[in-house]
Amino acid sequence: MQGNEIFGPFFGMILLTLIVWIALYVRRIGYLKRNRIHAQKVSTPDKVVDVIPEHVQYPAYNFRNLLELPVLFYVLCLYLYVSGNVDTLYVIAAWLFVGLRAVHSTIQCTTNIVMQRFTAYMAGAVVLWFMVLRAALGAF
Repeated sequence: MQGNEIFGPFFGMILLTLIVWIALYVRRIGYLKRNRIHAQKVSTPDKVVDVIPEHVQYPAYNFRNLLELPVLFYVLCLYLYVSGNVDTLYVIAAWLFVGLRAVHSTIQCTTNIVMQRFTAYMAGAVVLWFMVLRAALGAF
């Protein structure tokens, strides 16, 4: 295995983040325009919460999630590539993590059913922690 196979899920995660970022602004700007709300009324996060309904904010909440645990995923992918430790199991696990994060994002950006979202989040987290622990144990 060359190692560059890990960049498929790496960029898949970045693409998911881009999609959620676009959804965030499409929803927010659309809401502001439809309701003729001046942008200055949402100049801070506190003001956004007061003006824009929660369901419109779902992608914004998810975007923040995509800049938390996935940061470890990015670092791990780079570590695996640089150290030459990429193998089929890591690539499969990485795609599984991205898939589960996509499910999590879909739920959070649409219905936001907490237990469904939590289940997808936890499953993805378990996959990521498996990858991290495997890499850490293999480093010694």
